[in-house]
Amino acid sequence: MFNGKEFTMIRRPAIAAMLLTLSSYSLLGYMAAFSHKAVADPESDRQAMRAFYQKRFPDIAPEAHKDGVYAFDENAREQWLELEDFPPYEIAIDEGQELFESPLADGSNYSDCFGDGAVKNQFPYFDEQKGEVITLELAINTCRSQHGDQPLPYDGAEITRLTAYIAFQSRGQTIAVAEPANEGALAAYNDGKRFYASRRGQLNFACTSCHVQLAGNRLRAEHLSASLGQVSHWPAYRLKWQDVGSLHRRFARCIKQVGAEPFPAQSKEYRNLEYFLTYISNGLPLNGPSIRK
Repeated sequence: MFNGKEFTMIRRPAIAAMLLTLSSYSLLGYMAAFSHKAVADPESDRQAMRAFYQKRFPDIAPEAHKDGVYAFDENAREQWLELEDFPPYEIAIDEGQELFESPLADGSNYSDCFGDGAVKNQFPYFDEQKGEVITLELAINTCRSQHGDQPLPYDGAEITRLTAYIAFQSRGQTIAVAEPANEGALAAYNDGKRFYASRRGQLNFACTSCHVQLAGNRLRAEHLSASLGQVSHWPAYRLKWQDVGSLHRRFARCIKQVGAEPFPAQSKEYRNLEYFLTYISNGLPLNGPSIRK
């Protein structure tokens, strides 16, 4: 995306002008897809989002959005593909595999919880008994607790490397989150949906401001990605971070950039947001870890 210094250099009138010059179909599609006053219907949301992006980008198949901005920025895509020949996240995958195969406190290892590790398409999901969204990171710490180990910090390198290995093992799987049906799951989904559409911070931006209304446009030097596929490639190696980082770390960075206070990694807010974003990306293939700017 763009760094905080770049963001402060953008004048509000310029941003407002970009928002006002959106085509009428874009704004109508945005309202249809994200009016959080509407009765919850997750599958209608998903279909509306796909239709919106198909109309906005008629030459791009919805599945291509798994590659984020590289779906519509050909120059950036070529550079990205060159980097993928010798990806900088390979070390994180190797370290994650070593951790995955290392014994836990009782002598077992992560395979007792996750088999061969190709399980990323099972997350996140809503656990009716616990009444909350379970992400892969939560499941990793649950596995550790069940086998006598202490939980890992959610913003630490070890858990990120474990998820990088599991993402690599899961490449090619199709995102297939069960449609939220019971009261608790619908509440979590709607909470994530409201979060995505709610304005916040000094810039009064919502996630939809960039990734629905302005998707495909440039904000300074960077294109803005579409909502579809935003979850498909995480954890990702960001060139700005010079390391592999989690989806929730990216959430926090975006929120900070609009001048709001970020939530902790694996907070209820971020887990519900991940649940919503993953559901609307159903049908797209997983292709993480990947490289992003």
